[in-house]
Amino acid sequence: MFARMYARVRPALDREGAGEHRRRLLAGAAGRVIEVGAGDGGNFAHYPPEVVGVLAVEPEPFLRGRAAREAAAAPVPVEVVEGTADRLPAAEASADVVVVSLVLCSVPDQQSALAEARRVLRPDGELRFYEHVAADGGRLETVQRVADATLWSLFAGGCHVHRDTAAAITAAGFTIEELDRFDFPPDQANPARPHILGKARR
Repeated sequence: MFARMYARVRPALDREGAGEHRRRLLAGAAGRVIEVGAGDGGNFAHYPPEVVGVLAVEPEPFLRGRAAREAAAAPVPVEVVEGTADRLPAAEASADVVVVSLVLCSVPDQQSALAEARRVLRPDGELRFYEHVAADGGRLETVQRVADATLWSLFAGGCHVHRDTAAAITAAGFTIEELDRFDFPPDQANPARPHILGKARR
């Protein structure tokens, strides 16, 4: 149910600004890319020509089918495959860039997923991330804690809104080189509003 809802609302969110976030996320990426949790392929149109190929890993069958259709129109070669964040179907040190985009909120274990991203990255490879994260205090953080303690994640595809993803990235052995924090959508009472976007080095 959540996969179908996401595929329906994602294009509208992209028009409202998420598309620009995706473009920023992927700007300057080059070489071989593994995208973890590719969803319906919303990032594919934004890959720059310096990317020689994308292995797009998506566990959910409905979204994977949508992603395969988006891959056919992508500006770079994209192969869509089944897999999960904690068991990527790729060899050690086989990627120049790993992309996580609105996926670390819903993986069962962030550290397992990030350890796997580190495994498939070559030495000095890049982790590109675009995620919604925990609020820094105030009423919104209280709302997030309540949401995560109730049925929110059940109805939102396993999404957790109160995760300190930047800290998790650092704890997994990455060095964050760029980090932008912002609210999106900026004018909505949404517990998933705080976002981060940036890149880290293996």
